Amino acid sequence: MADGTGPEGKDREDRRAFLDRSSKVAMAAGLVGGYGSLGAIAIRYLYPARPEELSWQYVARVEEMDLGDAVRYRGPAGETHNIARQGRDGTSEDFIALSSTCPHLGCQVRWEGQHNRFFCPCHGGVFDPAGVAIEGPPAEAAQRLSRYPLKVEGGLLHIAVPVRRLANGEPAHGEVLALDGGVEGPGHDPCLAPDVSRGKGTRGA
Repeated sequence: MADGTGPEGKDREDRRAFLDRSSKVAMAAGLVGGYGSLGAIAIRYLYPARPEELSWQYVARVEEMDLGDAVRYRGPAGETHNIARQGRDGTSEDFIALSSTCPHLGCQVRWEGQHNRFFCPCHGGVFDPAGVAIEGPPAEAAQRLSRYPLKVEGGLLHIAVPVRRLANGEPAHGEVLALDGGVEGPGHDPCLAPDVSRGKGTRGA
């Protein structure tokens, strides 16, 4: 009918009502999403993430480490560190503790006191005494080794590392590892691995 009261007019009204409801629902969803994002940001601001809990762990007696010496230390959470002596004063400033995991592909970095550097044998990554990459792929990516706090008390060297608690709530303890000088870790070039097939410690071809 021409007055819009017939079936066609009713269909138009139904479509108009549907579109009106749809636009309102979309608007409400957008407002909820926007305010939800603002709320999440506000919660993060008011209740920031707790910093990682650290635990002081005994490493060695200061007198047991000469200038240029280093130990590999595995913390209670499983991460490994190189702790090298770079001074003679007998304070914590003599030492540096850096992650032993190369940021390039995860191989184990070692301290080379004779060259005053940290070295990754997998792809020739070189880090200065402060852990800043100066050669190889890590340098190209402007990477560095993570540093950890140290302290000396009563002639004993301690490192602050992420804690893992035992079932009784007490912190677990780390350990000093043997330094074998081989190529360790994922992502290393098989050509650099020690050639054990001939019973020698030479590098394979």
